[in-house]
Amino acid sequence: MFIQEGLRVMAIEDGARPPVTVAIIDDHDVVHAGIEAWCQKAEPPITVLGSFNNPREYLAHYPDLPNKEVEVVLFDLQIDGSRPDWATLGRMCQAGQRVIVYSHMLSDEVILTSLELGAVTYLVKSEGQRHLIDAIHAAHTEEPYVGPRMAKALLSDTTLGRIKLSEREKEVLIAWFQTESKDLVGKRLYIAPTTVRTHLQRARAKYAAVGRHAPTKSALLARAVEDGILSLKDL
Repeated sequence: MFIQEGLRVMAIEDGARPPVTVAIIDDHDVVHAGIEAWCQKAEPPITVLGSFNNPREYLAHYPDLPNKEVEVVLFDLQIDGSRPDWATLGRMCQAGQRVIVYSHMLSDEVILTSLELGAVTYLVKSEGQRHLIDAIHAAHTEEPYVGPRMAKALLSDTTLGRIKLSEREKEVLIAWFQTESKDLVGKRLYIAPTTVRTHLQRARAKYAAVGRHAPTKSALLARAVEDGILSLKDL
């Protein structure tokens, strides 16, 4: 395990743009080394605060969820060849931690379940450097990032007639359209503003995957009205 401290403070003092901060949870040293090398070359900058072999190590070092130091967690869903760790993923996401699942698992069901539990993005390890760096940069914004395999799973999900948005995502959308800020949405639904942002990002990602992009609040409202999530009378 390796830890770096204080880099964000140094960057701010120097007048440079502070880096996106990430932590890695993965049981393969080569994955840690590869991600760290990619992040060192990233622009805007990305700082790896810590590399952990399993969730226990991460939670021992960062017991508070969400952690203010770590903006994005890169999470290997399957550690040591065991079953997917849905419990840890759900715990982190429900607390408002922004998680990118970074896995070799390819099945639509695994990808869709990860998104339903709250992951902001699902990337397959074979998708490479550019997708991972772009996903990290997108993860601390409201802009969705949809990699090739995630897009395929979402398109299949739509084809099979599954619900595009979860009930919680619908609640967040409706509350956001009826209020002026994410802070007010959080107070209404008793969740953190970062969790509100995560739900909005996932909703945008799902629309983007089926070619119905909604980059602005007004565009997202139009999609919600089209899909019958709410009517203009509800506003």
